[in-house]
Amino acid sequence: MIHHLTGKLVEKNPTNVIIECGGVGYFVNISLHTFSKLTTDENISLFTHLQVKEDSHTLFGFSEKSEREIFRLLLSVSGIGSSTARTMLSSLSPSQIRDAIAGGDSGTIQGIKGIGAKTAQRVILDLRDKVLKVYDLDEVSLSSNNTNKDEALSALEVLGFPRRQAEKAVDKVLHQDPSLSVENIIKLALKNL
Repeated sequence: MIHHLTGKLVEKNPTNVIIECGGVGYFVNISLHTFSKLTTDENISLFTHLQVKEDSHTLFGFSEKSEREIFRLLLSVSGIGSSTARTMLSSLSPSQIRDAIAGGDSGTIQGIKGIGAKTAQRVILDLRDKVLKVYDLDEVSLSSNNTNKDEALSALEVLGFPRRQAEKAVDKVLHQDPSLSVENIIKLALKNL
């Protein structure tokens, strides 16, 4: 397996790069997260994942080890292929995906294009224990955040806003600052409604 590539950046696109290593040009698929982290330096280094199938060998590149780890965890979920995992990492940062899984936040995962309610629940169900163990996260700190979210959603529903609309506004607010109090979540969400 190819662990990483270090070489000359020949071509850079939002979905892929070509890296020349020892006279060989490697076509490497990347996420938008990795694309945003790539500098304009001539020489770059990417952690890689080689996917071997019957009809193809596909190389995926990541700017950080943590992104590759999340990618591999996502691939272990039934129904999540490499293109879906890459889309997820293009929509959210690895830490946002990790926190959404650990916190059981299916709304954030469902916010990714092409991810439905069942898939989001399956991702959380299959990966939550692994994420909590691998990243040594404290369930209590994540669940208090969900409690704040739930309380804010309940308050917005009482004010007459539809659940779906309120959830989008609250998720947007929490995406910017996950440590907000219930009152601040409500205030900022009202500005987005």
